[in-house]
Amino acid sequence: VSLPFPQVCVAMAASLPQKPGMPLPPQGALREISPVFLCRIGQETVQDIVTRTMEIFQITRATQLPNGVTQSQVMYQDRFGKLQEHLRQLTLLFRKLRLLYERCVEMTSDLQESPAELVPYVGEELVSVRVESCSPAVYQERNEVLEKVRQKNQEMKVLMDQMRNLLWDVNAMLTLRK
Repeated sequence: VSLPFPQVCVAMAASLPQKPGMPLPPQGALREISPVFLCRIGQETVQDIVTRTMEIFQITRATQLPNGVTQSQVMYQDRFGKLQEHLRQLTLLFRKLRLLYERCVEMTSDLQESPAELVPYVGEELVSVRVESCSPAVYQERNEVLEKVRQKNQEMKVLMDQMRNLLWDVNAMLTLRK
């Protein structure tokens, strides 16, 4: 059974546990559901999938292998019914997750992916880091942060050299002892 996406969202939103800080979107805003909200629903769906899977493993762990000892038919049918229900729920949860994924991809297809590199690599020129036009205060703060990074890098290099020399000395002493 396939529902139109707004009805699926209503069903999914209704199934979410109410959290004090996160109200559900109003009914009129169904067409304006944000990708962030869909990702939140997806995250909770993944948590439900993990929980159901853990329950399936617990049920199967508690089930004895057929080793000639007969178990109660009622107990077997009960466990089998639970397993079937969990598997059916897992199937539905995976379908729900797939719908959420497809909708998020559809809603965010116009966004551009641009990897952001916050700290340039050693030896890399700062010219390669693009700087947007901004206020002088922001530019000054950026330069201060870059200078702090340079200083910390230099301090780390000195410490690494000291550790390297210490290790050389320890290894030389151990070699002389033999």
